Amino acid sequence: MTPEQRPSWRKPVGIFAILIFIGLWAALVLSQVDRISALPWYVQTVIYLVMGVIWILPLGPLLRWMETGKWRE
Repeated sequence: MTPEQRPSWRKPVGIFAILIFIGLWAALVLSQVDRISALPWYVQTVIYLVMGVIWILPLGPLLRWMETGKWRE
């Protein structure tokens, strides 16, 4: 088996890290539910939309590392 064909250990580790990150992010958002629910519905909508999308940003370098082994381009 050539080095190119050998499975990388980075992918399982990266998937595990992603799952941990998502769990921590969900716990952070859930810890703020009482504060957020006291706000008007339109403010809640914006907060939950932003919180639902912003977690993706830190995953870019992790996904790049999983594929290439480098954190930066």
